[in-house]
Amino acid sequence: MPETTPYWQVNVPTDQRSADCPDFLKDANEKDQKILATPDSEFRRLSWHEVQEFIRTNRIDLFQRVPSDLRRYKAYTAKLKQEFGSVMNFVMAERLRWQDLVPQGEPFSNPDDIKILLNDWPYGIDTRIVHLVVWVKFQLEEDTITGDLTDSARQQIDSYVNQTFRDHVGTANCIWFKNWASLKSIHAVEHFHVMLFNTDAKFVADVTNGDVALLDKIKISDV
Repeated sequence: MPETTPYWQVNVPTDQRSADCPDFLKDANEKDQKILATPDSEFRRLSWHEVQEFIRTNRIDLFQRVPSDLRRYKAYTAKLKQEFGSVMNFVMAERLRWQDLVPQGEPFSNPDDIKILLNDWPYGIDTRIVHLVVWVKFQLEEDTITGDLTDSARQQIDSYVNQTFRDHVGTANCIWFKNWASLKSIHAVEHFHVMLFNTDAKFVADVTNGDVALLDKIKISDV
């Protein structure tokens, strides 16, 4: 039988492979190990219909990153933790550039309490889909029993998404979701996700103030 390539060596040039698992991948869970063990050439990106269905059925746990992107994500976040103490510290200082998380008004009432950025490490989805993250300084109310958003919070988000996105791109081309607590990579700063399909690049640049995702900024040598 052919020898199986260890998950930490897949999608890595032969001359750059390490015999031992690098530290930043040692804590990879079973799901991530399976993704990392998949050659990029065998990975299939999700269609817009599949993305909508995952969100509609609350199966956001099924989203996956492109294997090589997941590896870069793991490597880069490990580097950030060393340099900034935590990913949250980096996000606050370098991405949001917020000094504090004290809201200046009621939810969605003050633009200074909200920042829209591109998702730095988007999922493996149709490249026509733009994945945004809406960061907010205020809390989005959750049901204490289920952990899900309350109806009131859901209505607040939906109203904001309608005004900010759907009025410009159309209802059929916009969907939002909020990660379960167990799936959040950054817990301390409240946020939710918005995905836009086949939308105008200028509109995206306008709402994000010309933001560029980390995935597109960093070089391979940076990780």
